[in-house]
Amino acid sequence: MVINLDDTNTVGKIFLTELRDAEIQKDSMRFRRNVERLSEILAYEISKQLLYTPITVQTPLSEATGHKFKNNILIASILRAGLPMHTGFLNTFDKAENAFISAYRMYNNDGSFEIKFEYLSSPEIDKKIVILVDPMLATGSSMIIAYKGLLEKGTPLHTHFVSIIASREGIEYVKQFIVNDNATIWTAAIDDDLTAKGYIVPGLGDAGDLAYGQKS
Repeated sequence: MVINLDDTNTVGKIFLTELRDAEIQKDSMRFRRNVERLSEILAYEISKQLLYTPITVQTPLSEATGHKFKNNILIASILRAGLPMHTGFLNTFDKAENAFISAYRMYNNDGSFEIKFEYLSSPEIDKKIVILVDPMLATGSSMIIAYKGLLEKGTPLHTHFVSIIASREGIEYVKQFIVNDNATIWTAAIDDDLTAKGYIVPGLGDAGDLAYGQKS
C-alpha cells in the first residue's frame, strides 16, 4: 500500500537532496525542475504497475508489435504547489486526462487551521487510473478532501496518492480512507515529525512558495 522511493538507490535521492537544500531553494526555477524530475521518476515507477494491451504498428519496413495502456489515466493535482508535479507526470503520461483541485489552509487566530475546498475541474473518472499528486503529504487533510471531491466524478479503477515528502502521520491519515486494495501511496521520502502548524520536519518548507514565490 505504501511505496517509498527512498528505500532504493536512484538518482531521485540527488533531486530530493537539492529540494531540501535551503541554499539551492533560492533558485525557484531549479526547485520546480527538481520537482518535475523527481515526479518523472515516480511516474516511471508507477508505470510498472499498470496494465498494457498489445497493438500492431507499421514501421517503414514491416509491422511491429507495440503496446498501449489498457486503462485511461487521469492526473489530478492540488493547486498551486502540485503544478510542477503535474508537469512531471504529464511528461511521462503524455496522453493522460487532467484534473485540478483548489484547496488551501485557512489559519485561525489560535494558530490552528482547516482545509478549504474551493474548486474542482475534472472529467469523469469512472474506471480510470487516477494519479493524485501533491508535493507535501503533511496532515493528509488536503489529499483526502481532494480525493473525496474527485469521487463525485465517479469510481476510479485504482488511485495512486503521490507526494514528494510525506509525514508518517499523514500516511496513516490517508490510509484510514482507503477501504479496499484499490489504492497505493507513493512518496520519495518519509519524515517523522510535524510542527504545530502542520509543516513536515525536516521537510523542505512551503513547496508552493518555493516554486512560485511567497503569497500574502
